[in-house]
Amino acid sequence: MRFRFAALAATAVVSCLLAGLLAVSPGVPTPTAQAAGATYTNPLRPTAGTRTVTNCPDPHVFRGAGGYARSWFMVCTSDPIDDRDAAATPRVSRTLPVLRSEDLVHWRYVGAAASARPSWAAPGASLWAPDVTWSPTRKRYYMTFGVTDVRDRVSGQPGCARDRAIGVAVATRPTGPWTPSATPVVAPRRLGPGCDFAATIDPHLLEASGSIPPVLYFGSFAGGVQAAPAALTRTGMRLTGRVRPVTVTRRFEAPDVVRRGGYHYLTVSAGDCCNGGLSGYSVVTARSRSPYGPFRDRDGVSLLDRRPGGTPVLAASGNRWVGPGHTSTFVDRGGQWWTVYHAVDLARPFLAGEVITRRPPMLDPVDWVGGWPTVRAGRGASSTAVPVPAAQTGQRSAYRPSPVPADPPGVLDVARSDDFDGAALADRWTWLRSPAPEDVEVTDGTLRLRTHTNSLYAARNDAPLLLQAAPEGDYVVETRVTLEVPGAGAPSGTQAGLVVHAGDDRYLKLVHAVAGEIEQVGFVREAGPTPRRIGISTVGPPGATTWLRLVHTTEGAARLYRADSSRDGITWTRGSTWRADDLVAPRIGLVAGGGEGSTARFDHLRVWSLRR
Repeated sequence: MRFRFAALAATAVVSCLLAGLLAVSPGVPTPTAQAAGATYTNPLRPTAGTRTVTNCPDPHVFRGAGGYARSWFMVCTSDPIDDRDAAATPRVSRTLPVLRSEDLVHWRYVGAAASARPSWAAPGASLWAPDVTWSPTRKRYYMTFGVTDVRDRVSGQPGCARDRAIGVAVATRPTGPWTPSATPVVAPRRLGPGCDFAATIDPHLLEASGSIPPVLYFGSFAGGVQAAPAALTRTGMRLTGRVRPVTVTRRFEAPDVVRRGGYHYLTVSAGDCCNGGLSGYSVVTARSRSPYGPFRDRDGVSLLDRRPGGTPVLAASGNRWVGPGHTSTFVDRGGQWWTVYHAVDLARPFLAGEVITRRPPMLDPVDWVGGWPTVRAGRGASSTAVPVPAAQTGQRSAYRPSPVPADPPGVLDVARSDDFDGAALADRWTWLRSPAPEDVEVTDGTLRLRTHTNSLYAARNDAPLLLQAAPEGDYVVETRVTLEVPGAGAPSGTQAGLVVHAGDDRYLKLVHAVAGEIEQVGFVREAGPTPRRIGISTVGPPGATTWLRLVHTTEGAARLYRADSSRDGITWTRGSTWRADDLVAPRIGLVAGGGEGSTARFDHLRVWSLRR
């Protein structure tokens, strides 16, 4: 059955009290001319009557067709759109909110794409991460979305709250009404017995091209990202071939695929999306001639590798924005590439009630550097004015890229650098929590530390730390580490690398870490003994031996730390930047632990002034 509703007005409607699907208001924002020198600043500020939409997670942008060709549309994950929704009793969650614009900068909330869940969704389920594709053949729009919980008859497992699935709804207009399919496009997928299901969320449909049919991508950390051929029907969508993994488990989510220059670029997000000011989300990409992969980064490392690759696209850069991710990439009318995504403002990280992370929609240009996409030529999320996109035919954006300047190490700080050439540690070093003598060995230019379950993480603060005073001013600290694990593998959490320590509740560490079935370079920030105290971002893939660098800079009162990693000490991957003003008089050094039975081999620790 198809349902029609009037547009949602400023008075919110609690979605769980409604039934069926609604047609959102076709209202169009007042056109804004693209004046010479016109700019915008992030975040985007959509309006909903007299209110401003300050929360629109997992945004997806698409252009209307036919009579809607001058309009752009944005759909987002079900969530409160502002503080009023978040503070309401009961809390108001707009189910797949829809926005409309004619200039890609000024947006208007026109309603919710769905007023209730599909019939096969469980009563408490939410609808996440919508993706919309127009089919010129079918003359229909197809909206896929994740459903967080299905009815027992769908999953075949009673009592599970995370048996997730992919649904689809169809409309002839981008404003709806949207009609859902009677069954999931992708049913819950098992990983193990009981309620062990994959995270079947975050769908993205790549339209057909030549003889290649549409491809549906979906998946998240639990189970990894998958891809399968799909067929569009008048009433929905179905998979027509086998489901194939395109990433490893535990690492990536939010697939977004574009074609360029004969390649398919799979862009995915990694890290924690939703932890307030400690959100560590970031975005990487890899490419393949085939839409099914294998997708490899610029260094040739596959996203299916046990040490998965990924060329950086977007990461926190030290300004007000952290946790940028879940991109939706498109080309404007003048040929410039752009991406819409969400991020977290350090000054306003939560909605009212301090429970839900506020994730406003963001817009930034994408540049292609050496065949690889990167946001603002590597500068990341913008916090200052940017020339507006070319939203209409005949326009061109005035945006021009400005590459990030290099910041190579400067003068070596001999007094703080150590190649471990002696038979014992130099006097500059101090242990915080000394290890057992048999767990430390200095020989042949190498420091070896045996790992145990000791850890530096949240309330667990018993790992031995080898420390010395950090230098004043801007500097680079580097180590080269080999994590030698037993033949049977190492426990998840085993790690070794650099630490900047101002206390067990205030530190940064950059480590080669074991995370279940995979290994990764993790950049961890702990900021005080609070419930949301840990932020985790990831950098490049580790190697058999991994070079790790922390780059410390100051900008006014801000103390910034950026993580870089390398597999050969020559080609470096630039990671996220944490702002850590609370690291007062820190010490720098080495850490190893988190799991029994491995050995961390450090070949050096070197400190340089920063050449800027």
